[in-house]
Amino acid sequence: MERPIEIALITAGIDEEYQCGIIDGVTSFAKEKELNISCFSCFCGVVSGRGFDIGETNIYSLINYNMFDGVILMINTIQDIEIKQKMVSVIKSSNLPVVVFDCDEHPQFMNVTIDNKKVMSELVRHIIEVHGANDIAFLSGPRSNPEALARYESFCEVMADAGKTVDKDRVMFGEFRPTDGKIMAEKLIKCKRKLPDALVCANDATALSALKEFEDSGYRVPDDIIITGFDNIYNARHCYPALTTIDRPLSEAGYTACEILVNAIEGKSWEKVRNLEAKLVISESCGCVSKQLSDIDVFRKNTYNIIDYNRSKVRLLNSMISETAEAETLEECMRIIGDNISSIDCDRFCICLCDDWISSYSVKLEDSFIHGYTPKMSAPLIWNKGEISEVKCFRSSNMAPRHFKTGGNISYYLPLHFRERCLGYAIISNGSFPTKSLVCHSLMMSISHSLENIRKLINLNCVIEELDKLYVIDPLCNIYNRNGFIRAADPFFNECRMLGQKMLISFVDMDRLKYINDNFGHSEGDFALRTLSSIISECCDESMICARFGGDEFIIIGVDAEEEDIDRVESSIRKRIEQTNKTIDKPYTVECSIGSLVTRVADDMTLFKMITKADEVMYKQKKRKNYSRYLRR
Repeated sequence: MERPIEIALITAGIDEEYQCGIIDGVTSFAKEKELNISCFSCFCGVVSGRGFDIGETNIYSLINYNMFDGVILMINTIQDIEIKQKMVSVIKSSNLPVVVFDCDEHPQFMNVTIDNKKVMSELVRHIIEVHGANDIAFLSGPRSNPEALARYESFCEVMADAGKTVDKDRVMFGEFRPTDGKIMAEKLIKCKRKLPDALVCANDATALSALKEFEDSGYRVPDDIIITGFDNIYNARHCYPALTTIDRPLSEAGYTACEILVNAIEGKSWEKVRNLEAKLVISESCGCVSKQLSDIDVFRKNTYNIIDYNRSKVRLLNSMISETAEAETLEECMRIIGDNISSIDCDRFCICLCDDWISSYSVKLEDSFIHGYTPKMSAPLIWNKGEISEVKCFRSSNMAPRHFKTGGNISYYLPLHFRERCLGYAIISNGSFPTKSLVCHSLMMSISHSLENIRKLINLNCVIEELDKLYVIDPLCNIYNRNGFIRAADPFFNECRMLGQKMLISFVDMDRLKYINDNFGHSEGDFALRTLSSIISECCDESMICARFGGDEFIIIGVDAEEEDIDRVESSIRKRIEQTNKTIDKPYTVECSIGSLVTRVADDMTLFKMITKADEVMYKQKKRKNYSRYLRR
């Protein structure tokens, strides 16, 4: 069986109707011809902070062009100029055939286009000649977008031909986003001047937002101001008043782009540029009567289906948010997602995480993995038609933990991140959820936040463990300090008292530490302490614990002890000290005094009474040594 053709589809904002229309056409051709489409998309402009968009657009760095036969590049949906330039440069160096939409800046790419200037000219002439508009405002897309620029230029040319002046104060360049329409409407309302006769918007999303803002402020469309759009999306056709707009054959454009690209891949004849026809849609927002109003029964049915579909997805989102909020481990989080994911109607759902997604609490955010993905990834959740599995490790250059062996599959690669911190990505295959649901991006953010919460919880536990270690472990000797000894010894002591067992306590005092410090320096004193500590620790079996009890004092306790254990422990320590002194080659010797006792733990006995007795035994031994130094008692 021949390998299916693999195509990369690169876009942004797949929840917008323009992108959805194009993707519908691409999907239709891909299924018909059994191609595999990998769609890489992000959702930018959701928050004002730059960090969020960095986390979103990082998905484009995942693309391994060596895995594909061709590229469909919706460059007009990507607003960041730097990202576009970098992406185009990499794609050009791949030498793959590429199709773009309404973009003639890169002549080596094939182009599926409509004549933006022609249809925009028709629209502007209509509101001037039919409705007598004189003062016309214009809301454009980005200056860097060829389509936005063509529509604005057409607007200016028609205004000039009609002998009218373009008021620069009533022109705004936005990002094709709904918020632009709201901002433009607020600007015109707050201006002390009379409202313009008309507001021409470069797309429907901004026009609908502006229409709502005007009506919320008490103005009527089209009585007080005419508003027009561009794209003829579903909401533009079914809002009230219905938008006068431009109908673009979006699905046909996607289908055509795929067709041209496959012809180029297979070495067949193909067109460098394919022009598609757009048409003016006259409707209610300019004051005309729509000729294309939908049948009310069809509208009611479609509206109900949309509401019902998204209501079910909101329930899924709410359920997943509430359940994952209580997850404390990655395994628990993946189980919850796996239990719920069947509701999004797809064949396969994967979560892929960077090798360092947890990262250390000591790593500052600016040092964490922001650009690109780690060479090795893991897939802790692969949901495949109800079957759940995982892949412990795969290379990010492969992009997916498992690839389809057949054709006709559509996979969406969506970023998982917290601010600019990269966590990984999700892959949703063979389902309409990414493009048809209103909550796809919300689901991705919910999963990202759940992962971030688990990451922080893991790191918080690590910090707590470190703090606890600092509280109970002596940093010089790496054994228990006094606090740690008290915590660890209490259970031993209570066990002996409850079972009627004998307990061993040995009190060890290092000899001549002051002499070593005074004559050879404190670093040598520290070395001697570490050496003795290590010897004591090595001489303790699993029934014993040891600790540095004070400056030069150490203690050992053991449970279920007998009298002969005293000799065994003390002899072991002295023997190891003797061996160590022969190997360390120091101008001094490590020496100690030991006091030990084995006693049954009576009900009225306390741990510190036993320690005091062992200390007294040790002190008697130390007095028998004739060191000319100050003894502490």
